[in-house]
Amino acid sequence: MLSSLKLSHIVAGAVAVLVGYTGSVAIIFQAIEASGASQAQANSWMLALGLGMGLTSLALSLMYRMPILTAWSTPGAALLAVSLTDVPLSDAIGAFLFCAALLILTGVTGWFAALSRLIPDGLANAMLAGLLFPFGLAAFSAFQSDTALVAAMVVTFVAGRRLFARYTIPAVLAVGILWCLGDGSFTDTALLDLTLAQPVLMTPSFSLPVLIGVGLPLYVVTMSSQNMPGVVTLKAAGYAPPVSASLIVTGAASFVLAPFGGFAFNLAAITAAIGCGPEADENPKTRYMAGVMTGVFYILVGLGGATVISLFLITPTALIATVAGLALLSTIGNSLSAALADARGRDAALITFMVTVSGVSFFGIGAAFWALVVGIAVNHLITPPPPNTATAGTAADPARP
Repeated sequence: MLSSLKLSHIVAGAVAVLVGYTGSVAIIFQAIEASGASQAQANSWMLALGLGMGLTSLALSLMYRMPILTAWSTPGAALLAVSLTDVPLSDAIGAFLFCAALLILTGVTGWFAALSRLIPDGLANAMLAGLLFPFGLAAFSAFQSDTALVAAMVVTFVAGRRLFARYTIPAVLAVGILWCLGDGSFTDTALLDLTLAQPVLMTPSFSLPVLIGVGLPLYVVTMSSQNMPGVVTLKAAGYAPPVSASLIVTGAASFVLAPFGGFAFNLAAITAAIGCGPEADENPKTRYMAGVMTGVFYILVGLGGATVISLFLITPTALIATVAGLALLSTIGNSLSAALADARGRDAALITFMVTVSGVSFFGIGAAFWALVVGIAVNHLITPPPPNTATAGTAADPARP
């Protein structure tokens, strides 16, 4: 396995963890605060979340030889941040266990895997492009706030694509770090916390109103806003994800770690795109090592507890946004190209892309889910069926031999 390890795998894993934490760690802190957890319990939450993401990413990537990245449920954390006020912490832990049991049941029954097979590839690619589009845009929007840093990183990116394509993103990250060190952007070292997180067992209790009001919505938003886009991301990259097995593994991790603060784990989408893209590895068969390295870094971040989190907090926002956006450019371009390749389904794909980018949300369910619902409906209503004749079918599908 180590013989397959490349620098690009290590960088992809590091960037995925960087994006995963900086993109939503503030929401996690809000959820922890709403739960009324003590400082020791808060550190346990972060430890459990890091270990859960790391171990599940590591296990699934090794078992299935795919870059299967997992994540905490970000919309679930947002839900908890507004739902756990005045809810006893023990009841919240009970709701986490209830959600985990539902995730395991969903994986065992296999109904979600069957549903995912109904999504056309064009719509999957359109949704993925829409999910990643804001990250690509943010890389260039950062010009406004930190022109010199972003310009140096973009110049490095362009030169790297021309001269050393395989190491472009590592070079961009290195230039960004060196630039920030040179201009003093990492000066707020007083925020560094060198303590290690320790697990704290939080005994669950079960309240029917909390199970229905917190546990059930946590399950719904995790499935619709996280697991569905996660499956689509892997499909769009050309993989056949083990949907049911992934749900069982992430559900089991949620069940085991819930008493320590690991409220819900699921398939990742945005960070998974980093590991699934050509920047991680030109060879799709060995990209799973990017998932392995992501898992290793997540475990280290979890064990590091507050130390690593404080490092993220002192990292300039422009550096994170630019590295993430440039690392995802290839995936965005490939997804858009695949989504619009078939003229018959182009309208449905464009609508799926636009709804995803819009960020609309109804009933606490994010835009990615609604984009697929609308896209599938439009695809069914207006997309003409493929030609019946063999000759016409061959002409309409250039990839067909």
